[in-house]
Amino acid sequence: MGNRLSKIATRTGDAGTTGLGDGSRIAKDALRVHAMGDVDELNSQIGVLLCEDMPEQMKHELVSIQHDLFDMGGELCIPGYTMITEAQVTRLDALLEKYNADLPPLKDFILPGGSRAAATANVCRTVCRRAERAIVSVGATETINEAPRQYMNRLSDLLFVLSRVLNRYAGGSDVLWEKERER
Repeated sequence: MGNRLSKIATRTGDAGTTGLGDGSRIAKDALRVHAMGDVDELNSQIGVLLCEDMPEQMKHELVSIQHDLFDMGGELCIPGYTMITEAQVTRLDALLEKYNADLPPLKDFILPGGSRAAATANVCRTVCRRAERAIVSVGATETINEAPRQYMNRLSDLLFVLSRVLNRYAGGSDVLWEKERER
């Protein structure tokens, strides 16, 4: 990994470039930097989600995901470096199976909402989808590993499922989209 900053205001980015972990510099609006920023934003949004009332085990799992996202930022920051593995993707698959097990099957679309925790999980899901798209964009122009893209795909699904679980944890249920509502 790159050197740790001993001061925050380095002024090295004043010309519109930023340093990557391998020592190279790229434009602050490069696709890779967008992907890093979206992953960082998702990690911050999960931090907001963690302020909500939820089962302790879910909190521990989300903190573990935050660590994975920090690793993903590191992988994106160092071209050619690998930190996200198939094992982390498999862990998300197991969490999806665990949390889906007790949920009723979906027969209708649901709206983001219900409890504040569920709504926040849905904000995390949408930021995750944006980060996934940014990673796909990087992969279209540069060689990157498959695992980060797969991880984000599973994580967005997991965040959707967690929103449903969190609504039930708060004593509510899914907020259903009403196709035939009054317009």
